[in-house]
Order: sequence, then C-alpha cells, then structure tokens
Amino acid sequence: MTLTTTPTARTDTEAAPAPLPSLSGLHHLGLTVRDIDQSERWYADVLGMTRVFVEDHPTGGGHTVVINRADTFLFLGLDYHPQADLERFDERRTGLDHVAMSVDSRADLDAWAHRLDALGVEHGPIHDQDQPVHATLVVSDPDGIPVELFWTAG
Repeated sequence: MTLTTTPTARTDTEAAPAPLPSLSGLHHLGLTVRDIDQSERWYADVLGMTRVFVEDHPTGGGHTVVINRADTFLFLGLDYHPQADLERFDERRTGLDHVAMSVDSRADLDAWAHRLDALGVEHGPIHDQDQPVHATLVVSDPDGIPVELFWTAG
C-alpha cells in the first residue's frame, strides 16, 4: 500500500471530509523483552518505575507487566511472548528505533548521568544541540533498547 501526502482537489459537489477524530497523546508503549523479570528490575532500579498490574495477552499466550513512573503519565508495557525470537534489540530492523522520555531541565540530564554512573549503568554522553535547543542522554535497557532522556528548551 502506498500513501500519498499530496492533497487531492475536490469539486464543490463533493462532501468535505469529516474532521479528524481526537488524539490526545501517547497512552503507553509496549516493549517485547527477552527476560521480563530482568527488564522489570532494570526499569525499577534505574528509572524508578513500578508495577501497576499484569495482564494476560488475549491471544497467543504470554502476558504484559505494566509499569509506571509515579506521579507521571509515563506507562510502559513489558511484554512476554512465548514465541519471541529472544534476539537482542537492533534498531536497524523495521519497527521501534528508540524510546524517548522527557526530563524537565538540562540539569536533570546531569543528574541522570550522575545516577547512572553511581549505579554502574553504561550510557552515552550528553549531547547538547542548538537548533532547536535541546539535549539528550542515551542509555540502553537489558535488551539493548535505547532509552533517550530528552530535554528541550521551553
């Protein structure tokens, strides 16, 4: 299927398209992981996320551990699929490239770097950019999924 972004002309006799239904934000992100217990521990120990609930998948077996960072709308589903290939994540495959999470200030990135160092968790350097003004710090979860901590100037 090919999608085109070129608008098509319409005649006065054609009905106008219906307005787009609402989208109000990202609700959650589901990540298929190799070892759900290890991943849940990592997201808890490193990012301070805690279990909210566990739900069985409606088909195909498996389950999801839904985690949240307290006092935020940030929810992740850590998914166990019995038929998963258990390969380490590779952003060059079609699908997810990385997960980006917002931080409130540039100083928060320095605090995250300090926390990660104290925990012995490898991470990249903080990258400051000026067009637009923002900075990022990338750390990989146990499956190699890049988690980008992202700050942008107000």
